[in-house]
Amino acid sequence: MTSIEIRNNSELFVPDNPSIGYIEGDGIGPDISRTAISVINAAVEVAYGGSKHIEWKKILAGEEAYKGTGQHLPQDSLEEIRKSIIVLKGPLTTPIGEGFRSLNVTLRQLFDLYANIRPVRYFPGVPSPVKNPEKMNMVVFRENTEDLYAGIEWKYNSEEAAKFRKFLADTYSVNLTDDTGVGVKPISRFRSNRLVRMAIKYAISNKRRSVTLVHKGNIMKYTEGAFKEWGYEVAAAEFKDKTVTEEEYLKAPEKYSDRIVIKDRITDNMFQQVLTRTEDYDVIATTNLNGDYLSDALAAQVGGLGIAPGANIGDVYAIFEAVHGTAPKYASMDIANPTSIMLSGAMMLKHIGWDAPSEILDNAITMAYKDQKVTQDLARVLNIKPLKCSEFGNEVIKRMKPIRQ
Repeated sequence: MTSIEIRNNSELFVPDNPSIGYIEGDGIGPDISRTAISVINAAVEVAYGGSKHIEWKKILAGEEAYKGTGQHLPQDSLEEIRKSIIVLKGPLTTPIGEGFRSLNVTLRQLFDLYANIRPVRYFPGVPSPVKNPEKMNMVVFRENTEDLYAGIEWKYNSEEAAKFRKFLADTYSVNLTDDTGVGVKPISRFRSNRLVRMAIKYAISNKRRSVTLVHKGNIMKYTEGAFKEWGYEVAAAEFKDKTVTEEEYLKAPEKYSDRIVIKDRITDNMFQQVLTRTEDYDVIATTNLNGDYLSDALAAQVGGLGIAPGANIGDVYAIFEAVHGTAPKYASMDIANPTSIMLSGAMMLKHIGWDAPSEILDNAITMAYKDQKVTQDLARVLNIKPLKCSEFGNEVIKRMKPIRQ
C-alpha cells in the first residue's frame, strides 16, 4: 500500500498501488459503495492486467462513526482523509432544520474543496421527461465554499439576529421586522476567480466549446454580478489566447472557431435555456446556490440524480461522491441504483491519471443502459424486471472491454 503524494504544490504523484480512502455513507451508502468498489476494481484489472490496483482504506463518517465514537466525523477520520488525499464517498445524512451541520459541507470547507463538479449527459435507454435528452452534455462547476455554504445566518429570535437587524437599521436605514431571520451571502474575488479558472482549464483540456457564467447579477450586483465580472476578467487576463467573449465571437465566428467562448446568463433565464436551447451550453461556472439548483435540474432531464456523478475538488484534496440522498427506507436491501457513485469513481480514476479504466467503466455503464439492464428506480418506469444493486454492478463488469490504443 502506497500513499498518493502531492508534488510541486498541486501535482499528484500516483503509485501503481495507491491507497485511496472510501466512506461508505448512510442508508443505501454501504450497498452502492460495495458495488462501486467492485466495479472500479474490475475496470482497473481490465485496463492494466494486474500491474496496477487500488488499496482501499475504509474511513468512518456519518451514522456508523457516531455509533462507534459518538462523533459523526471523528478526528481520526479527518486524518485518514488527509493521508489519502483522494476519497470515494457514499451519501451522508443531513438533518433538515435542526441537528448537526451537513457533513458534506463540513468536508468541503475543511479540505478547501472549492469546486463541485457535476457532469450531466444522457445514457441511451434511460427514460427521460424531455423529448431530446441526447442533447444534454454539460459540466457544472459550482463554487463550494462561500455564498450560502458559508452558513452565516441567525435565527429570527436570537440575540445575534437582533444585533444584526439593529446594525442594519442604525447604519444603513434598512428596517427589518423583529420576526426576521438573517443571513449573509459572501462572494469573494479570490474564490470566484479560482472556480472560473478551473472551469476554463477543464474546457480547454477537454476540447469543450464554451464556458457560461451563470449569475443573478441583475438584482445582486455586488455579489452575483461581481462573480460574472471577475469571471470575464480571469478569462481575459489568464486565457487571452484560448478564449473569446460571446460578443466578439458573434461578430467573427470564423476567426475565433478554435477559441472557448465565454458568455454569461442570468440564472432564471438559464433554467429556460437548458430546456429550450440545450445544445448551446457546455461548461457552466456558477455560484453555490445557483449551481445547487441547476445541476439537479440538468440531472432531471436525463433520468435523475441516481445517474449523476459528482466531485468536490480543490488544489490538493478531492472527494468523489454520490450526489443523491441516503434513501434510508431502502438501506441494506440491495436495490438502490449505484450509477451515481460508479460514475463518480470513473471521474476519480481520470483525476488520478488512470484514463483507461475510467473510459472502460464509463463505456460499460453506457452499454448496460443500452441493453436496458437497470435497477428498480428506472425499471418501474420502463415496466421491466429490475436488477438488484449488486446485479447491476455485475452486468457492468460483464461489458468491460480493453481500450484499443
